[in-house]
Amino acid sequence: MPNTTDLQTRLDNITTRTRALVQPSRLAITDDAVQDLFLTGIEDRILPIGATAPTFDLPDAAATTLTRETAANARLIHSSDLLGIGPLIVLFFRGRWCPYCMTQLEAWQQAFPAVREKGALLVAISPQLPRQNDFTAQHHNLSFPLLSDAGSVLADAFRVAYTVPPPMQEHYRSIMINIPFINGDQGPNTWRLPIPATFVIAPSGKITFAEAHADHRVRPDPAEVLASL
Repeated sequence: MPNTTDLQTRLDNITTRTRALVQPSRLAITDDAVQDLFLTGIEDRILPIGATAPTFDLPDAAATTLTRETAANARLIHSSDLLGIGPLIVLFFRGRWCPYCMTQLEAWQQAFPAVREKGALLVAISPQLPRQNDFTAQHHNLSFPLLSDAGSVLADAFRVAYTVPPPMQEHYRSIMINIPFINGDQGPNTWRLPIPATFVIAPSGKITFAEAHADHRVRPDPAEVLASL
C-alpha cells in the first residue's frame, strides 16, 4: 500500500478546517445530531463478527452515464458472485456530498492494489441513485464498484441505517445538500442513510470484520481492515 497519511488524520484535517470556517451555531447542529445518534445505541446493534452477512443484488453504475430512464437497467452485482472469488470488503458510505466519505473512498482506491494482492474484492454502497454513483466514480477515479442501495434497505439488513432527524434535514437543505434529489424519492425512506460502516465477509458468508460509527468523522484505516484478511 502507498505510504500516505493515515485515513483518520486526513479526516481530522477536514474537521479542523471545517471548525475554522463554520459558525459555532451551525457546528453545534451537526455535533448534537452525532451525539443523539450515538445515544440510540446504533453502533452496538450492527451485525457482529461471526454473523452471516445478508446477500445482495444491487445496481452498479459501471462507469456509464445514466439517465433516469436507463438507471433501472444498470448492471446488477451479486454478492454470491463476488464471494465466489474471495473475501469481500463492503463499505457503506453516505454519498458524494460528504467530504469524509469521498476521502475514505480515495484512501481505499490507493489501497485497492493491496486488496487485490490479498485475493479480496471491494464494493462501496450508498443510497445514491446509480447516476450519482457514476458521477462519484468518474470524479474520484474509483476503480471498484459503487452500488446503489435504494432506501438503505441493505444498510438496514446490516443494521447500520437510520433516518436523518428533521433538524439535520433542514440543515442539509440550508447548505444546498439535496438528499431527496441525490437518492431519488424513496417515499418514507428518502431520508434513510447509513452510518459509515466497514465489513469484511469471508467466502463462507460469515462476517470477519465489522466496524461502524455514529460519528461520520471517524472511519477505520484500510491498513487495519486489510490486516484482518
